[in-house]
Amino acid sequence: MPNLSFAGLASGGWRDLAFEHFREGISVHWLLKGGPVEPSVAILNYRPGARVPHHRHMGLETIVVLQGTQSDENGDYPEGSVVLNPVGTEHSVWTKGGCVVLIQWDLPVLILGGEI
Repeated sequence: MPNLSFAGLASGGWRDLAFEHFREGISVHWLLKGGPVEPSVAILNYRPGARVPHHRHMGLETIVVLQGTQSDENGDYPEGSVVLNPVGTEHSVWTKGGCVVLIQWDLPVLILGGEI
């Protein structure tokens, strides 16, 4: 399989993509949809006030904030930020005003506290 290329994605090309429901307040466009033991890469579009419940990273997660600000217990990450969440780290994620991120998961996260 050849490599996958997405020209202009980081400079606003994501706006032309088709998004689908991911979870409450968050839509997704899959660039590469893996499985239970395969990496995935996606664009997540968070509406204002959206959040992801407390979860544990089972594999490395890499985030590039393309627009807006994403937040967690460690701080606020404005446009242009790169966030690495190593294996075993835990946090919740939210945005006050909405944000768009490029995200790569080595493995799916484990939602803690019974929320799905």
